[in-house]
Amino acid sequence: MKDSVDPTRVPKSESESKRGLTNTGVIVSVRGSVVDARFDEKLPSISSVLRAGAKKEIVIEVLAQSDAHHVRGIALTPTQGLARGMAVEDTGGPLKAPVGKGILSRMFDVFGNAIDREPAPTDIQWRSVHRDPPPLDRRSTKSEIFETGIKVIDVLVPLERGGKAGLFGGAGVGKTVLLTEMIHNVVSHQKGVSIFCGIGERCREGEELYRDMKAAGVLPNMVMVFGQMNEPPGSRFRVGHAALTMAEYFRDDEHRDVLLLIDNIFRFIQAGMEVSGLMGQMPSRLGYQPTMGTELSGLEERIANTDSGAITSIQAVYVPADDFTDPAAVHTFSHLSASIVLSRNRASEGLFPAIDPLQSSSKMATPGIVGDRHYKLAQEIRRTLAQHADLKDIIAMLGLEQLSPEDRNVVARARRLERFLTQPFFTTEQFTGMKGKLVSLKDALDGCERILSDEFKDYPESAFYMIGSVNEAKAKAKPAAAKAAPDAKPQPTPAPAAVV
Repeated sequence: MKDSVDPTRVPKSESESKRGLTNTGVIVSVRGSVVDARFDEKLPSISSVLRAGAKKEIVIEVLAQSDAHHVRGIALTPTQGLARGMAVEDTGGPLKAPVGKGILSRMFDVFGNAIDREPAPTDIQWRSVHRDPPPLDRRSTKSEIFETGIKVIDVLVPLERGGKAGLFGGAGVGKTVLLTEMIHNVVSHQKGVSIFCGIGERCREGEELYRDMKAAGVLPNMVMVFGQMNEPPGSRFRVGHAALTMAEYFRDDEHRDVLLLIDNIFRFIQAGMEVSGLMGQMPSRLGYQPTMGTELSGLEERIANTDSGAITSIQAVYVPADDFTDPAAVHTFSHLSASIVLSRNRASEGLFPAIDPLQSSSKMATPGIVGDRHYKLAQEIRRTLAQHADLKDIIAMLGLEQLSPEDRNVVARARRLERFLTQPFFTTEQFTGMKGKLVSLKDALDGCERILSDEFKDYPESAFYMIGSVNEAKAKAKPAAAKAAPDAKPQPTPAPAAVV
């Protein structure tokens, strides 16, 4: 079905519609995406949207006022066909995004136009994408844990309700699957809303994600916003603000919790760097824009926990050349409350979700927030897994039999913990054939505590793989034990508990 909406339509301001008047100027110069215009009557304000071209299809955002009659802007659409002397029209307002219940289950571009081949949404309002962060007196001062239903995250890397978590990982380690599962859990079990913001995404990735969300059944409570990789830098730079405007509507007006997924926050900084260079600003260290800290803070500070609801964000973070001292990485890390690192080694072992518990961290994992029991358990789990990692080289060279009985017990606990922290996902049921599990924090902590106390030392490791609560291991262990019994008879001595 052909979309009936002009792909570059920008809503007119109310004052302009009422007066029926337009403030018209003339294009003075066009240099790539940078456009200078002259207005004799009234100078457009900063962030105002201008429209030019035969069908007003070229959209320009004012970024600077050169003098009393000239403005300089950045084009949010391609500028082919634009020439000096052409008329340019001031819309009288900033770039706006659609908000309302009508945007659920839809996919939009930076202008708020539906790009999912469905009719234009109804029952919506238009709001400016330029909004201030919530004031301090409206912010919640209480640190709360955001439960995801995923064991390894809730136990070892607890997320903050209204906080920001970074997701680090290469291709094929399960980033998208993990994000999809979080969307499913938030929508299905917490009655929340999920918003996916693709900054500089490939069109293939957007289309695949849309189909995956539809197949998983989570689309009805989800909104997707994309600024594609081939679009001008001005468009990619504003798509994050458009997605946040939608998220703020559900938080402030409908009092619902929102999960905001951003892929990739580095591309937001990259788009800002391109805009800064086009505007002729002096570059800072490594070519980044001098205003990078302010621009990133303006976006990140709008993600907050208030008295009416919370926006919790999970952001994919690309680290240039694996250099964690890169200015883009440093500025991003300063905003994050948790870092989730996905490991290719764990993915190759089939331990999904492939989160590396030793490299991942969270500022929420303190006794004052999660409680003494949770904190001590998490520390004990990390200690056990770290000891196992240290012993791996010895086991590879000399074998498990050369370890002391105490070390063998540590290895047995660590291997059972690693398998217990795996989990079948709802969004992968059609591929794995295993029913998805949602595990409460109480059950996850209880299972880890019982494994560390050696309650299951006689159970095979396979009984803990891809289960929900630890009680399911008993049901899996019975058929495994029956299958292993015939093979155990010829052995003169029983094998140690660790080598199962």
